[in-house]
Amino acid sequence: MSKPAIQACQLDNLLGEIRRCTLCEPHLPLGPKPILQAGENARILIAGQAPGRLTHAKGRPFDDASGERLRSWLGVDRDRFYDPARFAIVPMGFCFPGTHAHGRGDLPPRPECAATWHQRLLGQLPHIELTLVLGKYALDYHLPGHQGLAVEAGRWQQHWPSLMVLPHPSPRNNLWLKRHSWFETDCLPALRQRVASLID
Repeated sequence: MSKPAIQACQLDNLLGEIRRCTLCEPHLPLGPKPILQAGENARILIAGQAPGRLTHAKGRPFDDASGERLRSWLGVDRDRFYDPARFAIVPMGFCFPGTHAHGRGDLPPRPECAATWHQRLLGQLPHIELTLVLGKYALDYHLPGHQGLAVEAGRWQQHWPSLMVLPHPSPRNNLWLKRHSWFETDCLPALRQRVASLID
């Protein structure tokens, strides 16, 4: 068996382990359902937070309004976005963690995912050239010692071309986007060009 074939087999086996994981089951209100996407030849990593309730129901990451906005930011269609040979989608938590008691927003990603799986999984993705970091928990993991989302997104050229910090594409962030108009005028054109160069 060739080296690429062995690597593909190793990744497939690891993804199988992850999708069978029940480590956090006692803490998950809807039960375990790990949701992620990865292929050995992926060149772009999307590092998000954790699946929401809708994603848990659909079983597919970013298959919602947030995903439509994210794909618009990237300049890609659904076929390219859901191609694991192009994009790896690896949230900090693979399962829906539940919602806060007051009902406003989801709970943080369960910490067991990153501690148990992330190093092993990212080690099986040797061709990643661009990491897109969405949200605080992904920022903590991929850019330790950061100065906060707005600061790191604003100084995107310091991390370029291997990493870009993005606000979460949720409609809840419309006010952030309005207040930081430079994100659309400065960051997104460079991002779309970089993405196109990596996947086409």
